[in-house]
Amino acid sequence: MTQEELDALMAGGVDELENIDIENEETNQNESEEVKDEKEEIMPPPADEKHKVVAQLDEVTKESEEKATQILDIMDNISASMADAVEELSEVLKFLEHEKELFTKLSNAFPHIKTFKEELDRVNEMIDKVQKAIESGEATQDEIMMAMDIMQYQDIHRQKIERVINIMRALIKYMNRLFEGKIDDSERVKSATHIKGDENEELVNEDDIEALIAQFGAK
Repeated sequence: MTQEELDALMAGGVDELENIDIENEETNQNESEEVKDEKEEIMPPPADEKHKVVAQLDEVTKESEEKATQILDIMDNISASMADAVEELSEVLKFLEHEKELFTKLSNAFPHIKTFKEELDRVNEMIDKVQKAIESGEATQDEIMMAMDIMQYQDIHRQKIERVINIMRALIKYMNRLFEGKIDDSERVKSATHIKGDENEELVNEDDIEALIAQFGAK
C-alpha cells in the first residue's frame, strides 16, 4: 500500500475499510474459482477403452511398424527398378559406342558423303543423353539408399516407445505388488468405509469402491 492509499484510507474511515474488505473477498473468490477451473482442466480422463494409454501406444507402434515396412518395400522395389533401367541403358550405351566407331570410320573414309557425318553427330548426341540418364539413375539409387537409412531412425523411435511401454507396464506391476494385501478383496466387505466422527456417515460405500477400482483398471 502506498502513502497516498494510506492517507485515503485514514480519511475515508470505516466505509473505506469495508470497501477494501469487499474487494479482497471478490479477489479471493475469483482466485478460488480460477484454481478450481485449473484443477478441473488437469483431471485425468476416465480409464475407459478410449483413454487406455498403453493400448493406444501399442496401436501407434504397430501401425508405425507396418507403414514403415510398406514404405521400405516400395523404396526397395523402386531401387531394383532403377538398377534394371541403368543396366539396360548400359547395354544401349555399348551399342551406341559401337555405332560411333563404325560411323567414324565411314566418315573418315568417305568425307564427301554427308550422311555418315550426320549419323555420327546423331550417335554422339544419343550417347550424351544415355550417359546422363545412367548418371541420373545411379544418383537416384544413392538417394533411395539414403532415404532407407533415414527410415531406420523411425524404427529406433518405435523401439523407444516400446521401451516406455515396457517401463510403464513394469511400474504398474510393481505398484500392484506394492499395494497387494494378504486379505482377499471379497473378505473386505465388512471393512470400515468411515469412522466415528466423520461429518458425512456415507463417505464411501461398496458401489463407490467398486467404481473406483474399475476406474483404475484393477481386477
